[in-house]
Amino acid sequence: MTDYLRKNFAKLLNSTAVFFVDLGCTPNLMTVIGVIGNIIGAAFIAKGNLLVGGLFALIFGLFDAVDGSMARLIGGGTKYGAFLDSISDRISELVILFGLLVYFIGRAQSVNCYLVFVAASGSVLVSYSRARAQSLGVDTKTGILTRVERYLVMVISLLVQRPDLGLWVIAILSNLTVFQRIWDVRKKLSTLE
Repeated sequence: MTDYLRKNFAKLLNSTAVFFVDLGCTPNLMTVIGVIGNIIGAAFIAKGNLLVGGLFALIFGLFDAVDGSMARLIGGGTKYGAFLDSISDRISELVILFGLLVYFIGRAQSVNCYLVFVAASGSVLVSYSRARAQSLGVDTKTGILTRVERYLVMVISLLVQRPDLGLWVIAILSNLTVFQRIWDVRKKLSTLE
């Protein structure tokens, strides 16, 4: 889905990137702004304002897409920029999940609290599995629920004010994605050994 969205929204992303570059913004600045916006969104979620929190996640999640377009526009990104982008993705995702955890604790919804943990674990492991595979000389992007899909599921579930449903999807499918990547890396490494 990531490649599909990037291809079909390339013009919009590129024109937005040009706008921000013309303002003097850097890709790293956009990355940091995205994280700050998600932290604010998480605060709204924690207080029970799921719709506003979802809107913050939607708007500032788009900064994550624009920073990459900006980097390509100005001649390619830096290694530090790529590192910062990856870390900020994890921070943004986890801070939104933390906002949900606080929200569910305040409502004494223990099952949903456990669900946040399982969803967060799966989300982090999806990213870690790819990073660890790359350190072994193998790339794996396979899986049913990568970052873009998790982001869309979370934002939609917040906007319709049913984060529990989004968490179920993320908890199950992100952990399934981890196993898909384990299997993919095993196959790829067996051909190299």
